[in-house]
Amino acid sequence: MTNQPIPAPTVHVRQQNGGNNGNGNNNGNGQQPTAAAASVAATSSIPDSVPAGLITITQPPQTATSFYKIAPSQPITFAWNFTDLLITQTSLTLSAVGENGYTYPVGPTNGQIPGTATSVVWDAWSYNQNAGSSPTLGMGAYNLKIWGDLGPDAVRSPGQLQPNSALQFALYTTQPYTPLSSWKCTTCNAALSLAYQPVFLCMMVTFAVMFLSGWRVIRR
Repeated sequence: MTNQPIPAPTVHVRQQNGGNNGNGNNNGNGQQPTAAAASVAATSSIPDSVPAGLITITQPPQTATSFYKIAPSQPITFAWNFTDLLITQTSLTLSAVGENGYTYPVGPTNGQIPGTATSVVWDAWSYNQNAGSSPTLGMGAYNLKIWGDLGPDAVRSPGQLQPNSALQFALYTTQPYTPLSSWKCTTCNAALSLAYQPVFLCMMVTFAVMFLSGWRVIRR
């Protein structure tokens, strides 16, 4: 008995009602589907046994939390690949959720990139410069979220892209340069700083010598 190959699932997209009626006239009674509607229609012909499409982050490595500096000429690159994805997405949406609960769009196009893209470059410093009245990026941990045409809360669907929120990263900033002459220690103890004054040290040494000398005289 020979093994028969299992045919791959055929993806069908439903025909729109609008279009040419054969007489050279457009009947105009059809509507353009949204990306999500077309995606759902295509999924309907895929067997339930087919796994959902997954996103695997390839950059940065997920072995440890990556730290990125918010500074000029310090772009951040995120990269990924797809597994078991049968339905090509119209677009991908990327966002970073901060510890403050605010969601920041990731990338140069307000968080949306082509559905076939496998990487994005994000300039966090430029984002802050153009944030206007919106909250700016600050130091702390962030969670990267990526989703496709079915949205950030899409449930598992055969061949469809499943949202990914596995990557955590951190942003940090550096303090601006301050000349030494203008620097002040805001956490130093004022009493402790006196101990480093030469006159104060001399007085303490003199007092200690006098005390020890007097103690010897008393003991005699």
